[in-house]
Amino acid sequence: MNKTNILFWICDDLAYGDLSAHGNPYTHTVNLDRLHAESFRLERHCSGPLCSPARASLMTGRYHMRTGVIDTYCGRSIMHPDEKTLANYLQDADYTSGAFGKWHLGDCYPSRAMDFGFEETLLHNAGGIAQPGDLLENYQRGPESYFDGLYLRNGAEEKSSGYCTDVFTDAAMDFMKTAKETDEPFFCYIASNAPHSPLIVDEKWSKKFNDLGLSESFANVYGMVENIDWNIGRLLDFLDEQDLADDTLVIFTSDHGPCSSAKNDAGESRFNCELRDIKGTLYEGGIRVPVLMRHKNLKANSTTRFPTSPIDYLPTILDICGIETELKNPIDGLNLKPWLDDEQHPVPEREIYMQWHRGDRPVRYKNAAVIEADYKYYAAGEDELYKLAEDPHEERNLAQTEPEKLAELKAKYDSWFNDVGATRGTQTYDAIPIHIGTEHEPLSRLTLNDARLKENEGWLRDDLSVYWAIKNCSTDAYEITVRFKKNVPSGTIRFSFQDVHLEKKISSETEFTVFEEIRLPIATGPIEAYLELDVNDDSAYLNKLMHAFHVEFKLQ
Repeated sequence: MNKTNILFWICDDLAYGDLSAHGNPYTHTVNLDRLHAESFRLERHCSGPLCSPARASLMTGRYHMRTGVIDTYCGRSIMHPDEKTLANYLQDADYTSGAFGKWHLGDCYPSRAMDFGFEETLLHNAGGIAQPGDLLENYQRGPESYFDGLYLRNGAEEKSSGYCTDVFTDAAMDFMKTAKETDEPFFCYIASNAPHSPLIVDEKWSKKFNDLGLSESFANVYGMVENIDWNIGRLLDFLDEQDLADDTLVIFTSDHGPCSSAKNDAGESRFNCELRDIKGTLYEGGIRVPVLMRHKNLKANSTTRFPTSPIDYLPTILDICGIETELKNPIDGLNLKPWLDDEQHPVPEREIYMQWHRGDRPVRYKNAAVIEADYKYYAAGEDELYKLAEDPHEERNLAQTEPEKLAELKAKYDSWFNDVGATRGTQTYDAIPIHIGTEHEPLSRLTLNDARLKENEGWLRDDLSVYWAIKNCSTDAYEITVRFKKNVPSGTIRFSFQDVHLEKKISSETEFTVFEEIRLPIATGPIEAYLELDVNDDSAYLNKLMHAFHVEFKLQ
């Protein structure tokens, strides 16, 4: 094999300060510390600002707002099917690609990992195991499904045995071993849902932290981190044993900073090198993550300190792998290989742009930032300006004392906001239709993660009216199944698409109901489905019930 393989691990919610190499006083991440010493490190990597946006940028080399991915749920985390991913480009160069763990860019055709160049997949649905958009069995089991969970192997349900991170690592090693046996270069993408909440891990990993007197959440999250570290050690040993280490580019990173749930009994967030705040914000604690890149041609124990972003992975990896290709869509990322080859290469003049908030359309100046080598402009309710080289903890707002610099960065932000918004015209932020009735997906499963809520920014509301944007591709009849959590109250299921309107009474404790021999018009538009209760006066219960909604379409 004379091509460079790629082993890419991205964590969910791993903090910059979780590595013992970064000074964590509790963790002993011996394998990541080894990788840290053997790697070229991106020390100013600005990732996120949340799960799906980071992944969309990683996969496409483009700002997430160009791709249709503007949030993590409510139908806003589906990537537009005309994007071309790193896996697609590698596929064109005769690579085989596998994805294991978390995709979070679309659970239905045409936006699944298997629709974007990945030939082998073992994934959970939605943003996390047991979330409302995951497979219903996992959701109903709750956090217990971190063990022996139900996943999708190349689109088909498969019961696993063991802890989620271990299962995904096992599957990744099987994939790489097969690629070696068939003499195919590989792109192995492992996206662990750990250490995202719920903070669930076997006691063997958390016990030592409990014994130190740490809170349960700290003990569990650090146990999850050390389990990740153990699996990284397994992978590094595997590469050595299979004689793949010299031919494999290893990248380890996280999608953003730590979550709010990992706090001690005093309400303090876990150690993060005194970086300000957590994920969701654009302060350094929310966006700065470790990036470790190891390859025989990269200088070990070296760093670059100018700002980088997930948009940089695609052009950099393609260059490291020696792949020259015509890009389908213009990219925003910077090829970092000149700095990986020579850390003294002149620092580029560039800005990193970031924005995220709930809602169907981005709003100018709402949780937005411009980050350059020295300064950060942050719109967080009011204008903020920080000189990071002198103030890494973002304690001194210079907006009033350096108005010219503030105006300069605001003007750059305005140009960027206008540009990304014009990528697809007004359609950039509209719901991306799920295709049903195609040969690519015999069973289409609509879940809450992909459902839009009318005039609402979150999942919680006091009725069950949601809709999915779909494109019906078949004139054949469907069997339509609506699934619920156990012990639902009695009421009427109402379903509508175009001129098709269905209803059916259900009794209490119904788990699912089926509409048979239903033909839908060939059309693109919203499907609406909801349960109208016989007694509609318990909004708290309705919210819980809404979270169990799954609608399935199977061609008969």
